[in-house]
Amino acid sequence: MISTFSSAQDVARQLHDAHETFKEKTLTHRRFKHHDIVPLLNALSAPLSISQVGESLEKRAIYQVKAGTGQTNVLLWSQMHGDEATATMALFDIFKFLQAKNDGFDELRQAILTNTTLYFVPMLNPDGAERFQRRTATDIDMNRDALRLQTPEGAILKNLQQTLKPLVGFNLHDQNPRYSVGKTGKQAVVSFLATAYDEDRNINDVRQRSMQLIVGMNRVLQQFIPGQIARFDDEFEPRAFGDNIQKWGTTLVLIESGGYKGDSEKMAIRRLNFVAILSALKEIADGSYKQENTAEQVIAQYQAIPENGRPLFDVLIRNATVIREGRPVIVDVGINRNEVNDNTARTFSYKSQIEDIGDLSTFFGIDEIDATGLTLTPVYQHTDTLDSVSDLAKLDLPALRREGILAFPVRKAPNDTFLVQPVHLLNEGTLPANPLELEQIPTFLLMKDKQVRYRFVNGFWEENPNGLQNGVID
Repeated sequence: MISTFSSAQDVARQLHDAHETFKEKTLTHRRFKHHDIVPLLNALSAPLSISQVGESLEKRAIYQVKAGTGQTNVLLWSQMHGDEATATMALFDIFKFLQAKNDGFDELRQAILTNTTLYFVPMLNPDGAERFQRRTATDIDMNRDALRLQTPEGAILKNLQQTLKPLVGFNLHDQNPRYSVGKTGKQAVVSFLATAYDEDRNINDVRQRSMQLIVGMNRVLQQFIPGQIARFDDEFEPRAFGDNIQKWGTTLVLIESGGYKGDSEKMAIRRLNFVAILSALKEIADGSYKQENTAEQVIAQYQAIPENGRPLFDVLIRNATVIREGRPVIVDVGINRNEVNDNTARTFSYKSQIEDIGDLSTFFGIDEIDATGLTLTPVYQHTDTLDSVSDLAKLDLPALRREGILAFPVRKAPNDTFLVQPVHLLNEGTLPANPLELEQIPTFLLMKDKQVRYRFVNGFWEENPNGLQNGVID
């Protein structure tokens, strides 16, 4: 049985490297629906079993997957918020792991299944998942419904906690990808929280166990994302399930999947969830979390994890020159790209806006551009008005882009507001002569004398290292 810290990290590395073997291949994006996972659940086999534990407001079945025969009950739930699907994918990968054999992990698998009984709820808010929205069909945030229990989904969760009385509960979420690790400017890829159970944020044995498990998960994940793990603020929220479940006697571990540069569908963070959860289940199964030194040392190690900060923009342009009333002004420009669901909530496009202008030297960008010596100016507008979007195919867009011509008036704009091509269609009027205003779509040029250095359309530039971009109709 593996119990030392060094071997725990070795096992985590082996799980990380083997993840592709266990990855549920049908889940390739975050916006999957309830009817996508039902066949996967029905296909599960021993040592897993499936049962229905209730249904959502809109009558979608809510399922529980059970595994193991041990005396220690563990409850894990994901997609309490319908648009937070990263951990759901990881749970299906864990299901595949638990069903496998003769792969070098049999000892770990057997330890977990023999010493614990696991109860998984892989999509607690299927109505929210259908719309890819945070709230349930009642428009209530389920994670603020632990007291009134007005959502059927919240009532199901409380009933599971009260009847199973698990030693540990894993509350699995996604968080804003712009959270940073403290004030470092590094993106918080994963954040943890040992929720408080009272206003004074006291620490009893139940909450201390949360900290012990989090300290262990932090240790094993640091080898994959050094310096990119944070700790969520532990201010007591009396309406929240995490805080109340901790108060009701179940050790609560909250895992937040944040952002990872170039990983818009969170496949890398999915793998980290897989590793973190299995590493914690190992520690519960073999009791190795209890080796986390004294209570004072555990608390200190937990609190040494930096708190989440929020000084990140998706793009931060530093030291750009703009002309105001004939005089040059040096400004920084903070841009955020916001996901907008399509009509089926299956895919999404980005609509960007200028979030802040001025001295942003205390902030960071996930992507940054040093625009020292560059002047921010309007893009050039095509002289002809297009009849429709299809007319773009008749133009030499690369040549026009080189000249800084990025805006195109159009008579018949489609209902959609987004384009595959990196251009800005003008449905009404023209682009403002001053291209830099708060909440404006960031379409502009950065120029050195008369030479175009950067071409921005909808917050993306041509040389964007992540390869992301989509045009916009305004």
